[in-house]
Amino acid sequence: MNRVIRIGTRDSELALWQAHTVKNKLEKEGYECELLPVKATGDIILDQPLYELGITGIFTKTLDVALLKKEIDIAVHSMKDVPTSLPKGVVQAAVLKRGNPRDILVHKGLDFLNEEGVVATGSLRRKAQWLHRYPLHEITDLRGNVNTRLQKFRTQPWNAAIFAAAGLERIDLLPDHFTTLNWMVPAPAQGAMMVVCLEDNTFCREALTTLNDEQTEICTGIEREFLKTLEGGCTAPIGALAEIKGEKLHFEGVLLSLDGQKIFRVRKEVESAHPEGFGQSWAKEILEQGGDELMQEIKQQLEK
Repeated sequence: MNRVIRIGTRDSELALWQAHTVKNKLEKEGYECELLPVKATGDIILDQPLYELGITGIFTKTLDVALLKKEIDIAVHSMKDVPTSLPKGVVQAAVLKRGNPRDILVHKGLDFLNEEGVVATGSLRRKAQWLHRYPLHEITDLRGNVNTRLQKFRTQPWNAAIFAAAGLERIDLLPDHFTTLNWMVPAPAQGAMMVVCLEDNTFCREALTTLNDEQTEICTGIEREFLKTLEGGCTAPIGALAEIKGEKLHFEGVLLSLDGQKIFRVRKEVESAHPEGFGQSWAKEILEQGGDELMQEIKQQLEK
């Protein structure tokens, strides 16, 4: 195999860890690889919440362009950052075995939970779920890569900040004081890594089949289908987690108002043998409960 697979990645420490993981796995299969890091728009513009930027795939667009221009052969993404509709000509070639899908609360002590406090997050989903549980708290925006956000949290007078567990675990940044938020429904595909390539790149598609984890592919596929059916291209506080335990598939999905006061939830336990259409069906249940009207409200609020 003389062909070198050029791997595109964002240039943050976490993104590079993910790209190196893919590179190492491909090299074990006998493929030669090189990394080509780039800086994404979402890493450059840090003074606005993500939903205000109004760009679909803000962390993936730069790599999509490089892929379509054939400057790279494959791109490695945190799967939760990838839009539910890939660019024309780009395909999901592998989903790696999922890491920890949960959110964690990094804090300076938990005394504030039952009184007023300030919690930092740049995520509408985390903000809405936190306010649903702790309506007295103030949410402040927190942007940047994992390292930047942790450093900012340490220097600010905030009580806590919310992070994806997998990100901190992967680059060994878990602090001494944190709590796993088992009650918070994660972002669809949180903790999973997706590798994409051009649809007609049969060499890379074949190479990447060895990296694919079938259970993770099934679960994240259901979560992303749930998201796609609900959102209709709109950013909203949506969480989804599917897990296969034995012969059963367990699913929880939520849609909340921006202030966390309204919540629509679906919980399911079904046979995991034929998961096709589950995500769409369960999202439609939420839309029929009143989620459709809520999505319209959210769109109007974000457009102001």
